[in-house]
Parts: sequence; structure tokens; C-alpha cells
Amino acid sequence: MNLDLRWRLLLTFALLILCGYVVYPPAEQIRLGLDLKGGIHIVMRVKTDDAVRAEIDLSQERIRSALGEKGLAPQRTSADGTNALLLEGIDPARAGEVRDLLGRQFPQFQASAPGPGRLRMQLRAADESGIRDSAVRQALETIRNRVDKFGVAEPTIQRQGAGARADRVLIQLPGVEDPERVKDLIGSPAFLEWKLVKVPPGIVADQFRPPDNLDALSQMFGGTLPEDVEALPQDLVGQDGKPFRVFWPVTRTSPITGNDLKNARRDQDRFGGPAVNFLLTADAGRRFQDLTRQHQGQLLAIVLDRKIVSAPRINAVIADQGIIEGGNFTLESAEDLALKLRSGALPAGMEILEERTVGPSLGADSVRQGIVASIIGSIIVVLFMLVFYRMAGSNAVFALALNVLILLGAMAYFKSTLTLPGIAGIALSIGMSVDANVLVFERIREEMRNGRTVKAAIGAGFEKALTAIVDGNVTTLIPAFFLYAKGTGPVRGFALTLSVGILANLFTAVFVSRALFDALLTLRPRMERLSI
Repeated sequence: MNLDLRWRLLLTFALLILCGYVVYPPAEQIRLGLDLKGGIHIVMRVKTDDAVRAEIDLSQERIRSALGEKGLAPQRTSADGTNALLLEGIDPARAGEVRDLLGRQFPQFQASAPGPGRLRMQLRAADESGIRDSAVRQALETIRNRVDKFGVAEPTIQRQGAGARADRVLIQLPGVEDPERVKDLIGSPAFLEWKLVKVPPGIVADQFRPPDNLDALSQMFGGTLPEDVEALPQDLVGQDGKPFRVFWPVTRTSPITGNDLKNARRDQDRFGGPAVNFLLTADAGRRFQDLTRQHQGQLLAIVLDRKIVSAPRINAVIADQGIIEGGNFTLESAEDLALKLRSGALPAGMEILEERTVGPSLGADSVRQGIVASIIGSIIVVLFMLVFYRMAGSNAVFALALNVLILLGAMAYFKSTLTLPGIAGIALSIGMSVDANVLVFERIREEMRNGRTVKAAIGAGFEKALTAIVDGNVTTLIPAFFLYAKGTGPVRGFALTLSVGILANLFTAVFVSRALFDALLTLRPRMERLSI
């Protein structure tokens, strides 16, 4: 046996052992997709307009403060659409000074004057696009953090779309048994704020009772809420068990937000009920300490996603640690809120565009049926090759088995996910593997009918069939590549298994099968007939 053949055989059997080691045990090493394992598939859209509005609201406070320090404060500032601010009541004599100051400190805005004493500040297109893109990327990272901390194994979380549709997020969570809880976990913003309650004039904080409608609240302030005050709802349950809603007057600005949190965990309130304990960063702790020192005796509202959780009275100076209670928490909801707060708030609202839930029993049926179909197909192919090509068919059977093993080994090594269409891709690659052997064997038969020796016929058969084999596999590999690059979900699963199967097929049909024939010729150098 020559050295070249020894190395080819050694490489073949080494690859066989390596792939077997990587893929064993297959139940643990092969990751199953959503359609095989069960779980939920969700496509969500990030409401990037919310992020732009949030930037406008934040800029409104900053602009008002910056102009106030220079004695240039306008009489009124308000949002003008989604991406602009309108400043009214500006001193016409100092309008140029106002524009210069805003141009220096707020270059992301483009100023225009729609009328005397008015200034419109609109976000520049590039800055608005950056805010929207940042919102999607931040939402993607926040969702990934929440899912990781929730403990879902092997999730798929990725951005989808392009251009104006680049605000989609694909979420696939295999093995999830409580879809509704997970949807709430990944879809609710969980934006936490602390806002001072603005008690109406003439009412003591301890005696203030928020009304159940906005008109009554406005009347407490003389018919109109102050400019720096907004009304936020709180959902409560009465003694009769019926839910009702009240409205609290709170400051528009939030001295402390959820972004200042260092940690959050489920805890117990003073009555032993579920609550959420929080820890602030050092800087936020100092600000919270100053806030509670300056406003002792006043009410401080804890706001979650624009709804009041509770509004306790500030009885003492609080530094960097506190507790959120009074939110009608259950053990599960308190744990989920703590998880959301630890992973950060979503930068904008989310809406579900597409949702599919696959039960674990349905996934198990798909796996079982796919395996049975693949086994039946393989048995038919093996019998065909052995009956039609006799001894040479065993060569094809070995190459076929190695082809499947390489495919599974590659998927296990690269942590690829096997889907139901992926099983179809495996079946198709098996058929293409047999097709390559058929081309070679028919060429060998043709050469032997023309009077060539066994050795010459084998060599000529492989040489003449090589071009057809490569052309057939490469032309299939090209669309498979584009399916993987442009497709999503099951389409990518099919394209992946087909592509890996084609590459394995080229190796086994050309390299391994030829090495086996050469080994047979080495063992029987005077062979005059080939069973084919």
C-alpha cells in the first residue's frame, strides 16, 4: 500500500472517529429548533417614535433650563409633532441670542422661526435616524438580557429588516412552557421613575386623596394643571374586590429613574407580602438622599411604565436603598419586575407583529416522524445501491453513512440548530450523495464495457464524472448560500443542512469513495472483474 493511499485512509477514519465523538450523544449535542422542540416564535416591532418623543421631552427640559440660566426662558415650550419642539413667547429683541445659544448647546436641532416670538427646533435627519437605530439596538440587548436571566436555553434573538423596516426583532425561545409570562417579560418597557406628588394648594399631604377622574383633579388646581405637573393613573382594587383607577398629580421631571439602579431583587414588605428591594448607584444615592432630605413629609410616587405603583410619604432621609411595595404583587410578578429592572428598561414600546406557539408534544411528533422518514428513505437507498451495483454499492453505502455523520458532526460542532426543514435538507443531501455515486459507477461500467481493465476503468470513471459531480453540487450550493444569507428561521435551517451536506458529499463522493476503490485494488492487484 503506497504512502498516499495510507494517508487518505487514515484521514477518512480519523474524520469518522472525530465526527462520531463530536455528535455523541446526539440528543444532547444536536440543538433542536422551535418546530422540533416546541416554544414560541415572535416578531416584534420597536416603536421608535417613542424613543424620538422621549428625546424631545428630555431636550425640552434641558432647553428650558439652559435658556432660563441666561434669562432667555420662553413663555411656553411644547412638542410639535414627533420630532420637534416649539418655543413661544421669546423676546423678539433677543431672538438672535436665543438661536446662538441653542445652536451651540443643542447642535442636534435645526432652528427655524415660524413667526414673531416663536422658534421651532426640529431634530436633524441624521440625529433622528441615530436615535431610532439606537433604540432598536438597545431593545435587542435588553430583551437578550431579560431572556438570559429568565433562563431560556438556546434562544434566538436577532434584528430583522432593512431601511424603514429595520425596527423588527425576531425572538425564538425553544422549550418555553408559559408563553404569556415570557411575552410580558420581554415586551413590557419596565421604565421606573420616582416623581414628587404635587399636592393641590391648601391640602396637607397626608390628607390628599387622588380623585377617580381627570376633571376633578384639574378642579383641585383651579381648572388647569400647572405646566410642570402631569396626571398619572394608579390601578387599585376596592374592598368589594372591584378594580378602580385614581389619578395623581406628579412632576413631569424624574429626579431618579430606573437607569440609576444598581440592583433589584424580590423581597418582603413590612407585612410579609411580596415586594421589590432596589439598590441605587453611588451618584443616584446622593441625589436620592438630597431629594428625601429636602422634601420630608411630602409624597413620592413610584412610577412604573407611566403608572403609579404607590405614593408613600417621605418620613426619613433615604440614601441608596429602598423598597417598592403596594403594587399588589404576587411572588411571580415581584420576581419578574426585579428581573426587568436588573436587565434595564426598554427604550421604547413594543408591539407583536407575528406570533406562533409550538407545543412540545407537536415538536416531539415532528422529530419522530422526521427520523422515521429519514430511516425509511435511507434503507430504500441502501437496498437500491446494493441490488443495482452489488459489491460496489457497499462503497456508496459507506460514503453515504460518512456523509450524514460529517453533516451531523458539523452541526454539533458549530452549535447549529436542526429544524424540520433542516431534516428535509438532510434527506435531499442524501439523495445528492447517491446521485454522485451513480454518476461514477455508470462511468466505470461504461469504461469496462469498452474493454478497459478494472484499474483503468475506475480511474477513468472518477476523472470523467468529476466535472458533472462538481457542476451539479456547486449549482445547488449557490442558491443554498443565498437562501441562508437572505432567509430567516426554517428557511435558513434548510439552507444550512443542505449546504453542509453538499460539501460533505463532494468530499465523500470524490475523495473517500476513490480511496476505498484504491484500497481494494491494492489488496487484489490482479482483479479482472469488478462487481458493479
